Amino acid sequence: MNFPVTTRRPLEGEHFQVVVIGGGINGVAIARECARAGRRTLLVEQHDFAAGSTSRSTRMIHGGLRYLEHGEIGLVRESLRERQRLLRQRPHLVHPVNFLLALDSRSRRSALSIRAGLWLYRGLGGKPLGANGSKADEYKLERVLDSGRRWSLFSFEDAQCEFPERLVAEWLMEAVAAGAVVRNHTQVLAVDVFHGRAKGVLLHDRLSGKEDRVEANWIINATGPWVDRVCQRSRINTGRPMLGGVRGSHLVLPRFAGAPDSAVYTEATDGRPIFVIPWNDQVLVGTTEIPDNGDPAKVEPSTQETEYLLRSLLHLFPRARVSLHDIRYSFAGVRPLPFSPKSRPSEVSRKHYLHDHTSEGAAHMISVIGGKLTTAAELARQCVDKLGLRPRTSAGLATAPEENLDALLDGWVAEIADAGGIGAGSAQAIVEWHGGRSLAIAATAASSAKMRAPLCPHTQHIVAEAVDAFTHQCAVSLADVLLRRVPVALGGCWSETCSRDAAMRVGTVMGWSEHEAAVELEGLEMERTAFLRKPARIDLMLKAAAD
Repeated sequence: MNFPVTTRRPLEGEHFQVVVIGGGINGVAIARECARAGRRTLLVEQHDFAAGSTSRSTRMIHGGLRYLEHGEIGLVRESLRERQRLLRQRPHLVHPVNFLLALDSRSRRSALSIRAGLWLYRGLGGKPLGANGSKADEYKLERVLDSGRRWSLFSFEDAQCEFPERLVAEWLMEAVAAGAVVRNHTQVLAVDVFHGRAKGVLLHDRLSGKEDRVEANWIINATGPWVDRVCQRSRINTGRPMLGGVRGSHLVLPRFAGAPDSAVYTEATDGRPIFVIPWNDQVLVGTTEIPDNGDPAKVEPSTQETEYLLRSLLHLFPRARVSLHDIRYSFAGVRPLPFSPKSRPSEVSRKHYLHDHTSEGAAHMISVIGGKLTTAAELARQCVDKLGLRPRTSAGLATAPEENLDALLDGWVAEIADAGGIGAGSAQAIVEWHGGRSLAIAATAASSAKMRAPLCPHTQHIVAEAVDAFTHQCAVSLADVLLRRVPVALGGCWSETCSRDAAMRVGTVMGWSEHEAAVELEGLEMERTAFLRKPARIDLMLKAAAD
């Protein structure tokens, strides 16, 4: 059975009430809210949904403990409220995580101020999340910390979304179900402005090469670090930049001896906060804060950032046998922070705001400045409110009380395993990543042994998931699937051999020719290599932080 990808119809001459430019988590959230409010909505993304800053984040859903230092209590309260909402509505994707805050005697932050901040943070966050933390975690961490320094340990709860790409995919499907038209791999060449008002956009479909012009009542520029570039191409003069890009880089390493089970929030070698987080059966270390106003599509970690993060890790875990050669890959993204040339990156507010371009001769156009994973849904509600629409409350996925959630998920896994004729491991993997679409994927899996085959020998995820991504989740390339819809290519096991196996197995059921399969494989490897960087060789040998 072959599953050809649906040809996309041209959009030339169509009229939309809202056009949203940018398919990161903010843009997708806004398009979903507009469509659910009954407005004919078009969402366009120049690459693939969630391929930009969304997929290059620290993958946390948190209130921002550090924001309390800058007095941004309102932002922390908003973030914690949204954290609770995501934990309740997306329990398969957003999980409580126990954090250990580790500070040595040289920290400029006093134990008293930390305790006060944590007391306030817990108070703003409401009832405990249920993260699995204990004194045993603190004891384990104490044993592996640098014994030459005196450490203070504090525990608190937060949350993690290991794969925000999957959260975006779910919101995207909800937007489509509400009537939104979505186009990835489609660039906005310019916003059309006539007589002081934004009237539409000129689109370039990168798959077909065709250009379409569509009309719109409202245009939302939610392109993250590309916000100023959209205005420049459209000759909308904002007077000064709206954004000041800040690069954040991360390292991904294998779990090393002594690696904590809890997430660790600590200070880097220069006193900046960084995280060491269990992620995807690996360890995620980040992040940096480097001003970066270059091309966001070409951002990558610098050699200096790689060395900085590795030194900071060894400062915390000096007995960890970790070197440059152990880094599986690194990645970087640009945070779209408000333009603040006189402030250090760490001091720039993480609040989002909506910039109305009326005074610049482009009424009915709004640019989204700032934003983060945690508050994307709230930003979307504020946006539709600004458009004069009535935002609707999202329906929750989990309706059982929290104490019954594990039992609910276990029953769900058993149902999926039975419906798909697959093992419990694959059923659980499907439920954890696909939530409400799990039963439909199980039905596809039941149709043939080829659908039930693993995408590579090291994973429980199966070909049926890739087919569903092509047919129902707006994926148009193998890279879209394996890096974002079914992101197995982010795993520690993944190699060129895995990519070849997946291309062959997916291509067989999708009906690809040998040439088509080769093109998809090449595209996947090119994009994966550009995104997930192997660190360049550093001539200066990295030493333990104590040296």
